[in-house]
Amino acid sequence: MIRLLAIALGAAVALGALAVPTRAESPDISNRRAEQRRTFSDAEIQDGFLKIALDAELQLGARTHRIRKFDEPVRIFVDGNVSPQRTAALDAVVRDIRARIDHLDVAVTDNRSAANFVVTLITARQLLPTIRARFGSEKARQIEHSLNPQCLSGIAKDGAYRIRRAEVILPVDAGEFTFYDCAYEELLQALGAINDDRSVPWTMFNDDVQMGFFDIYDQYLLNILYDPRIRPGMTRKEVESLLPIVLQAARDVVSRNNRRDQASAPALTHSD
Repeated sequence: MIRLLAIALGAAVALGALAVPTRAESPDISNRRAEQRRTFSDAEIQDGFLKIALDAELQLGARTHRIRKFDEPVRIFVDGNVSPQRTAALDAVVRDIRARIDHLDVAVTDNRSAANFVVTLITARQLLPTIRARFGSEKARQIEHSLNPQCLSGIAKDGAYRIRRAEVILPVDAGEFTFYDCAYEELLQALGAINDDRSVPWTMFNDDVQMGFFDIYDQYLLNILYDPRIRPGMTRKEVESLLPIVLQAARDVVSRNNRRDQASAPALTHSD
C-alpha cells in the first residue's frame, strides 16, 4: 500500500529560477543569484545531503531515516486554471530542474491519468481551505500549527521507500519572488529532498533562507540523490559508504551545467 509519508513546507523558502533567465527576473532573485556561494568542501556537501535527504520536516506517521526518491519517470500535471502566466512559469521551472539534475526524467504532462505528481495552482486565500479539504481537519491543524505554510508539498511512498505520488499546492498571487521561491523548493522537496534544516546555511531547505532559483549548493544535493547508486530505502550508513564517489560525479554535473550557463550568458558591452 502507498502511505502518506511526509509533508514539506515552503514558507517562502526556495531557490530556483532559470540560470540564464528568459524572463525579466525579479531583482530579489538576480541579486541572490549573483551573490550565492559557489564553492563547497566535500564535508559541507555531505553533511547537508545527510540532513536533507534522510529526514523529513513533518512526518504524519512513524519517523523514517531512509532515502526516498522516484525511481521512474516523473510526470507533472498542473491543476488549476487561475493564471496562464504562472502555468507557463512553472513549466519553465520544471525544464530548469530537469536540465540541472542528471538521471532524472521529469516533465510536465497534460494527461492527468499519466501523472504521478500534481501541482495545484490556487490563490493565496485558498491555501488553508485547500489543505483542509485535501488532508482533513485533524491533519490540516497539525500542518498549520507545525509549518504555518505559504505553500506545501507532500509525498507518498511504497514499502521500498520509492516515491509513488507527489503533490504541491502553490499560490500564484503572493508576488513574483515568493512564487519562484515556493515553486523551486516545493518541487525539489517533493522529489525527495524533504527535510528543512537550519544548521545548513547554504540550502533553500532552511526556513531562514530565501533565494528564488536553483542554487549551486542544492544542485549538488539533488544530483547526489538522483545518482543511480543512491537507491530508495538506503540507510545513512549505506549512503555514507557511497558518498565519496557519488559526490565526485555530482561535482562533474554541476561544473558542466555552470560552464554552460557562463557560455550562454549575454556578453557585457561598454560604451564610452
